[in-house]
Amino acid sequence: MLLLNIFETTLPLTNPVLKFLIILVIILITPILLNKIKIPALLGLIIAGAFIGPNGVNLILRDDGIILSGTAGLLYIMFLAGLEIDLVDFKKNSKKSLIFGLFTFSIPMIIGIFVGIYVLNFSVITSVLLASMFASHTLIAYPIISKLGVTKNKAVTVAIGGTMITDILALLVLAVIVGMTSGEVNTAFWLRLTVSVVSFGFFVIFFFPIITRWFFKKVEDNISQYIFVLAMVFFGAFLAELAGIEAIIGAFLAGLSLNRLIPRTSALMNRVEFVGNAIFIPFFLIGVGMLIDYKMFFKDFETIKVGAIMIIVATFAKFMAAWLTQKTFNFTKDERRLIFGLSNAQAAATLAAVLIGYNIILGKNEFGEPIRLLNESVLNGSILMILFTCTIASFVAQKGATNIALLENSDTKEETTIKEKILIPISNVETTDELINLGITIKTKKNKDGLYALTVVNNSTTDTNAHKSAHKILSNATKIASASDNHLQELLRYDVDISNGILNVVKEHKITYLILGLHQKSELSDSFLGDLTEGVLSKCNTTTFIYKSKQPLATVKRHLIIMPPRAEKEIGFPFWLIKIWNIAKNTGTKLVFYGTSETLNYIFEINKNHPVACEFKEFEKWDDFEIISKQIQKDDAIIVVVSKREQQLKNHLSQLNSDLNKSFKTNSFILIYPLQIYNSISNQIDLKNPSILEPIEKLDEISKTISKLFKWK
Repeated sequence: MLLLNIFETTLPLTNPVLKFLIILVIILITPILLNKIKIPALLGLIIAGAFIGPNGVNLILRDDGIILSGTAGLLYIMFLAGLEIDLVDFKKNSKKSLIFGLFTFSIPMIIGIFVGIYVLNFSVITSVLLASMFASHTLIAYPIISKLGVTKNKAVTVAIGGTMITDILALLVLAVIVGMTSGEVNTAFWLRLTVSVVSFGFFVIFFFPIITRWFFKKVEDNISQYIFVLAMVFFGAFLAELAGIEAIIGAFLAGLSLNRLIPRTSALMNRVEFVGNAIFIPFFLIGVGMLIDYKMFFKDFETIKVGAIMIIVATFAKFMAAWLTQKTFNFTKDERRLIFGLSNAQAAATLAAVLIGYNIILGKNEFGEPIRLLNESVLNGSILMILFTCTIASFVAQKGATNIALLENSDTKEETTIKEKILIPISNVETTDELINLGITIKTKKNKDGLYALTVVNNSTTDTNAHKSAHKILSNATKIASASDNHLQELLRYDVDISNGILNVVKEHKITYLILGLHQKSELSDSFLGDLTEGVLSKCNTTTFIYKSKQPLATVKRHLIIMPPRAEKEIGFPFWLIKIWNIAKNTGTKLVFYGTSETLNYIFEINKNHPVACEFKEFEKWDDFEIISKQIQKDDAIIVVVSKREQQLKNHLSQLNSDLNKSFKTNSFILIYPLQIYNSISNQIDLKNPSILEPIEKLDEISKTISKLFKWK
């Protein structure tokens, strides 16, 4: 009997284990099969959903479990769009996003209303609701673009910003239509809607980061942090529904608000993307497929006619909006494909509108049948439209993203044999996490194998615990790096002197960057810096970071970079500057540069072409920290660039550690000791395309600036 219960013979299946197994097999096999014939995997998941769903072979019902997982997947798509967007580019392109949003809303609305009234013979109110379905869209193709690594393209940024605008407007139209049919559209209605939407937006944008920053500081457990993020996504979605708009807007705003608190290179980001792309988003796509009924093609001519008109209008209107955006801002054809691919797919808001319209009964006809705001032909036509627009969007987005990815790869092709290597000596489990996180944050993203963790054990010791402790620390470091999809090479060194062990590893492995840690509870002492200077800094011609963490790197709001006079004249200037740039790019934090006008001008010119959130403040008296201590805030971190050229280095170090211990006791800080002379690393760099600068995009555009500013020719 047990076997008979397990292997059911009746359909649809009710055994939850078997149902979940079938869905997992579909998620597993579909991308493998379709990649061979170059069909987007998400399209295959939709088709698979149609096949196994109630309108197909009726293998699995679209029950509450599928709906719940699918809802989570839809919210996930919108959340990831907000989370992965470059906020600096988003602000820079906000006007473009606004214009595209107005294009992609107004064009479908105008055409849709005209077609509804004069072609389909619908009433004005029905035509307006139908047009709002054309105006909205869902970022179905976003996972394709994300997988191909072109989410930072300006066209994607513009499309995502425009999506938020057009979906809000379309959903507001839906809210007004619902209000009109119930006779509630009056001054009180508009006032209530405006207050609720503004209050919702204000709360999510301003209070979500405060709550999240506090939680991340208090709770370091990785699982708890992920569950917290997931809870914030659904909380934002729920608040949106309370405000009278769709949940997807709340998920998107939650992504924007947490953008700077979940670094792109962090283990948490890796978990968020992994779970979404592996489970939730595929469940959503399969759930969408279950709505499709292939029998509609054979039912009646009216359904086919309405469906065909809806497909043509939605596709043409969205293409016109993308084309006008391309011509307005001189985008390429592939960038237009990205915009059209992201904006053509109809799903979430369309389903919401058609179901609401279908359930609104205006009265009854002479036969006693209900007269609906949107009839059954529109309902079935919407399902056809979802299928066709998702198909078109998938192919177009994949083509545009593939072409752009290939172009970017050819532009950033390395022309040298140099390989970035970051060495992180570790001796304490408590400081390992943040040291590895800093290394991951500053490294070149494409370089998965550039991290080295080193533990030095005194070769004269007979304490077996020392050896076990060293292996434990290295193993922990490897786990931390692996969680963010980075490979870390473990190095165990036996030497009578720690500094000597570090120096030998730097030489043997040709290390390009060195990160040294200081325990949270320790102060920056003369002896600490003195020993480092004598033992490592004075003998090691490698860009060196000394890091003391007082709070997680992800929770820092601003990095205050204090630069000495003539910092730009040193050969190591671009090497440490690029790493500062990576911190800003990967964490979304603001950089505040303190330096002389000459130094600030160099950085200002770079920032014009490769923008990050920056602020520039003239600071002539480099050793007078009193000025900066008055401007420091709770969640700031200090980065001090130390010039080893100074003859009075020892006196300077004594004053430096005194100032840091006195003025910045509760703040994280990094001391940077730049590369000083040409070595095997700097000599390998092709000045026309310095591969070490790869994290700044489009290197060929700044090669002339680099060679001019730093006078390397």
